Amino acid sequence: MGSLPDLYEAGIEEVQVGLKKKRFTSVDLVKAYLARIEEVNLKGPGLRAVLETNPNALKQAAELDKEREVSGPRGPLHGIPILLKDNIATLHSEGMNTTAGSYALLDSVVDGESFVAARLRAAGAILLGKCTLSEWANWRGTVPSGFCGRGGQGTNPYVPLGNPSGSSSGSGIAGAIGLATGTLGSETDGSIISPSSHCNLVGLKPTVGLTSRAGVVPISEHQDSIGPMCRSVADCAAILSVIAGRDPHDNYSLNQPETVPDYTQALKKDGLRSVRLGVPRKVFEGVDANVMIAFNRALEDMKALGATIVDPADFVDEWDHDEVWKREEIVLCGDFKVNIHSYLSKLVEVPTGVRTVADLIKFNEENREKELVEPFWTDQATFIKSRDTHQDPTFWDALAYDYRMGRQDGVDGLLKKYEVDAILMPTAKASRPAAVAGYPVLTVPLGFQPPDVALAEANPTRMNGPSMPFGISFLGTAYSEFQLIQYAYAYEQATKHRLEKKAYPEAIPKTQLADVISK
Repeated sequence: MGSLPDLYEAGIEEVQVGLKKKRFTSVDLVKAYLARIEEVNLKGPGLRAVLETNPNALKQAAELDKEREVSGPRGPLHGIPILLKDNIATLHSEGMNTTAGSYALLDSVVDGESFVAARLRAAGAILLGKCTLSEWANWRGTVPSGFCGRGGQGTNPYVPLGNPSGSSSGSGIAGAIGLATGTLGSETDGSIISPSSHCNLVGLKPTVGLTSRAGVVPISEHQDSIGPMCRSVADCAAILSVIAGRDPHDNYSLNQPETVPDYTQALKKDGLRSVRLGVPRKVFEGVDANVMIAFNRALEDMKALGATIVDPADFVDEWDHDEVWKREEIVLCGDFKVNIHSYLSKLVEVPTGVRTVADLIKFNEENREKELVEPFWTDQATFIKSRDTHQDPTFWDALAYDYRMGRQDGVDGLLKKYEVDAILMPTAKASRPAAVAGYPVLTVPLGFQPPDVALAEANPTRMNGPSMPFGISFLGTAYSEFQLIQYAYAYEQATKHRLEKKAYPEAIPKTQLADVISK
């Protein structure tokens, strides 16, 4: 039979090789992943990473196996199971919901599937299921990351009851321990790179509009982006090559270059040679000491790989996380109201009747026992703020300020002033500049908290503890994904930090391909 890939770590290419050599089928893969989900999702450690699985997954896998026999694979994703965040619409007829984790949208009927899901499907991927998320992509109120009404509280596979971060929490948890070959998340500010960092994954938030948001439950048309969360840079590159592209249903996507690059061509081990990288030290204030030690070591590693590190290379003096957030929040609230109304208006059917933010607030009040669960999950202040925010001059001023701070006084200004190719930051601080600019950011595993770090109180999750993972991020200007992938790949291949620690033992599913093939 030849050797079978270990599903904890197996990536797209390794799985494809096994499929090609007929060591196993896509049906075997789906069976194995479903069994792995079964072991740790609600049972065992109860990680709560997956909301529901595709009732047609086995049938689709069998069809794709047959197609492979007859006409060969469609491409690198043929027969590869992928989990999607539950704000990314899939065909209603397939039997899965799209709810952003909320009972308010349970059994609602979408008018088609999202552009990115359709792209994956056309490439031969199997949409294995929907991942949990921080409800409404963390836009309901101050609620612990990883909680949604439908799924309950998700937790980190590296630290028992640890914070998985969000809002793509389930995608992070599932990717970390091999509940699918790859996962998809979405980011408005940190929602891909933060859970990727906390779950020891590579996460890529593309330039706003590189991946269409059509059919995705929105927060903000100015900042939302859909991207891959995987165990390797190579897997992220393979998935991005499939889901990127122009879509008439998302006018932001029409600004991108006409041809989608084959991002796998960026996977060069010497990809950091002669590259100049800038380090905006001033904005690192408050970053954990252990993370900074690892970050500074990473700079030395990159120099050894041929990069020039310009340190410090700062944003403009007035760049301040909190000041930027004040304006960003106005933009996101104003956008959410308009964008969610537009999304809800396109639904063919909504059994709960919700069509506005006010409806959502009321629905949650009337269904407190399911949605506003005591003691940690009761808040909906962000919904209320969004309901009361208008796209008035204050909104447009805030947007202009954000674009300026993200672009000419942020990423672009820094790149130009210091003549660097990209920016390096601890992932804990990397999302905001990229978020307000609408620019790409890619996080790679950097390390883990040491064994002697204090295990924080679980309230309901722990913010820190021994073995909590963290990442390092590469930021660039619009559509610089190819370059970022190149730099990140060179760093990842030289260091392989992801492989230094595994999840805690109970969080690691035992089922492997051999267990399902023999049956």
